[in-house]
Amino acid sequence: MVDLIEKKRDGQPLTKEEIQFIISGYTDGSIPDYQMSALLMAIYYQDMTDAEITELTLAMAHSGEVIDLSALKGIKVDKHSTGGVGDTTTLILAPLVASVGVTVAKMSGRGLGHTGGTLDKLEAIPGFQVEVADEEFVRLVNESNVAVIGQSGNLAPADKKLYALRDVTATVSSIPLIASSIMSKKIAAGADAIVLDVTTGEGAFMKNLEDARRLAHTMVRIGKLANRQTMAVISDMSQPLGEAIGNGIEVIEAIETLRGEGPEDLVEMVYALGSQMVVLAQKAPDLETARQMLQDALESGAALAKFREMIRNQGGDDSVIDHPEKLLTAKYTMELPAKSTGVVKQIVADEVGVAAMLLGAGRKTKEDDIDFGVGIKLHKKVGMPVTAGESLLTIYANQEDIEEVKDLLYANIEIGTLGEEPALIHDIITE
Repeated sequence: MVDLIEKKRDGQPLTKEEIQFIISGYTDGSIPDYQMSALLMAIYYQDMTDAEITELTLAMAHSGEVIDLSALKGIKVDKHSTGGVGDTTTLILAPLVASVGVTVAKMSGRGLGHTGGTLDKLEAIPGFQVEVADEEFVRLVNESNVAVIGQSGNLAPADKKLYALRDVTATVSSIPLIASSIMSKKIAAGADAIVLDVTTGEGAFMKNLEDARRLAHTMVRIGKLANRQTMAVISDMSQPLGEAIGNGIEVIEAIETLRGEGPEDLVEMVYALGSQMVVLAQKAPDLETARQMLQDALESGAALAKFREMIRNQGGDDSVIDHPEKLLTAKYTMELPAKSTGVVKQIVADEVGVAAMLLGAGRKTKEDDIDFGVGIKLHKKVGMPVTAGESLLTIYANQEDIEEVKDLLYANIEIGTLGEEPALIHDIITE
């Protein structure tokens, strides 16, 4: 291991065998944290070639269980977002693309940070089960085209160990390490094709477009080298996507969107990602046809019916489809009035996310419980006019004293004379 640290420190590429030696040794504990930390720092400074990143990804994917989805009919398409604020897309996409015949066998994680992950959001629906046995998962997907469950215990264990180590060694933002972390889990989860939503801006991991492009290109190349059809959409996360930030409140937004009443930016994002999923699943010859199929499924009610079916299949109370207000369980509802007249110039996405976390919508540590009922609903987005006294947003809380949350929101919503709506999709990467 000392020789390999030295080799990487001096900027030389590691071979497939060397990378496999490192990952298996670190996973089984024969390579200690202090040596792995040194290697991570060497990678951070010296970078990795595409071939190295692919070998690292595959070694991590094969460090534990690799799920075999061959019992499922059709091309299995997975979607992954690099994270954001108000990221409701999976809740809408899964039933929407399933309603046009795409096989969606989705394994999601829990959230750490602003709000819960997809699983936490689904658990806001009373009775919804995310722990489903493998045979049952296969049966549900073959019958209904869709199920969203929790990741099994032993998926890419090397990634779990490395992730924890990167967090405490200041090596989180290394593109080879981010790309291999994301792609190893996707490959281990058994998808045939992968659509990546790489977010950029204040509420995203990649704050600037250049880094987001490099990460997207890297992950698409890894996917292709690992024989997975892969493409990426680079989307804007300078302000929250959609209007809802929370758990139950995001399920309500998903239901409204599937009814055809969703916020414009969220609907556009869903069509952009969904069209790619439909094409990769070979259910449409091109993006235009795919988009038309999705619009038809939304307008005819087929997508909403599929969401109802998915909820029922996984033990949830499907009456929330007709009565989404059941999910508004917070004791207090408060408005945040604008202090001046003008145009919304900026809404700093990650700080609005922190405000939602302070209400209890997210986790500071893995052990924290999430409050499904709390959250924030935006009434104004960047570029919209506002008059003093008009409500900028509604806060749903279970505590009366939320001055800290209000102060944080005021500090991160700027009203000026000019405000321009940011472009939602910056780029689409297929090579």
